[in-house]
This record gives sequence, structure tokens and C-alpha cells, in this order.
Amino acid sequence: MLLNAETALLSSKVLLVPYSTWHVPRYHEWMQDEEIQQATASEPLSVEEEYAMQQSWRQDADKLTFIICQPISSSSAPASASTAMLTKESDSTQKMVGDINLFLRVDDGDEGDSPPQIVGEIELMIAEKNNQRRGFGKAALLVFMRYIIEHQTEILEEFVSRGVDDAESVRKLRDAGPLAFECFSVKIGQNNLRSLALFEGLGFVRLSPEPNFFGEFELRRTELGIQGVVGELGVAGIEDYWKAVYTRRE
Repeated sequence: MLLNAETALLSSKVLLVPYSTWHVPRYHEWMQDEEIQQATASEPLSVEEEYAMQQSWRQDADKLTFIICQPISSSSAPASASTAMLTKESDSTQKMVGDINLFLRVDDGDEGDSPPQIVGEIELMIAEKNNQRRGFGKAALLVFMRYIIEHQTEILEEFVSRGVDDAESVRKLRDAGPLAFECFSVKIGQNNLRSLALFEGLGFVRLSPEPNFFGEFELRRTELGIQGVVGELGVAGIEDYWKAVYTRRE
């Protein structure tokens, strides 16, 4: 998605930056791991294919993605977004810990005459075991949701304008009133107990007590008010929240 091409999100526990070409080699290394492939339902790609995927994630209107990095040091923490001290080291290979993505889709519902709804499906990965159980996943998820909710109008306008090919669906979406998410969704393997606990602890509810054919649970969060997420950030001990201009170039 073009919206976040020059946006970094900073907090006391995590830094989110746009997925860029200099992140690809480390990301490619992660995705060769069979455990990660299984957890993310991914097939291994060549490095050339990974570079092409990076470009797709940056440009396609139905995808919003950030690379998750360790937070910047407290000495570099900004008093405001305009004074954020991001350097090449802020999101260097050594600082990368995972990624978080939003995939947008139109759900026409069970009935043919049901109004279409926009669902935002979230994917979260903390790649290496030494970075798991350190709070990066929870912090990234909360910061990401806050950004999505605050920028819902711009995200959905880009999606509907460039990412929905069916003209009739576009007409119905616009006729229904202001563009808005119906819910956030996530699909998690039935044995991934830590991820299930993370998302359920943040208000995501299983659609079914039994996993689907692929051995996954789908969970949804319909409470998308900004105050709820801000409160959860505070409860999680995630201090402050800044949006900074990301100036590194491809």
C-alpha cells in the first residue's frame, strides 16, 4: 500500500517501518525456515521472488505491511514526530524481529443481497525464538491496530479506489455510507497456543469452537474504537506513540 511508504511508527517497545529492499535478505533467510513456513502457511521463494514480493507489498492497494524492529534507544526517543532520530541503524538487519501485515478483502456475506463488508485480515510473525516471549508481538499488534483505526478512511479509500476490481462491489460499498472496517480477522493454527492467547487477550473471538479444514481457527475483533486500543496500549505498558517520516529511500 502506498499510504505508509514514508511512515514509521515508534513506541517504547517496538519500531515499525515500511518493508524496503534492504530488509529483503534477512527476511528471505527467515522464510527458509520450515517452522516459519508452516506457521505462516508460506512456500519458500527465491531471493529474486522475495524482492518482487516486497515491491508488491509496497504497492498493492489490498496490502499494508510493516517490518517490526526493536525500539530505538531512549536517548533517541523523540519529543515529537518531527524530531524523531531514525537512522540506518534503527531498522538494520540486527534490529529486525518480524513483520505485521493487513490484507483487505470484500466479504459479500452468506446471502446474495447482503451488503458487502470490508474485512482486514492481520498476519503477525516474530521470526526468531530469541525474540519471542519478549513482548514484541503484542506491542506491534497494538501499535499497528492504532495506526489502522486512525487512518481507516485513507486505507479504505486506497483499497476501494485501486484494489477492488468489481465495479458493482465498489458501488455497493460507497452507497452503504462512509467506508469502514466490519472487523479485524486473524487465522491461527490450532496448535499455536501462544498466538491464540495473544489475540484472544486483545478481544479477538473465535468464530467456531472447532478448527477449519486446514486446522486453523479464525478469530475476529469487531470493537474498533480508538479509545479501546489506546487503553490497551497503556495496560500493556507501551508508553507513547509517534508517527515519524521515514526518509530512507529504495
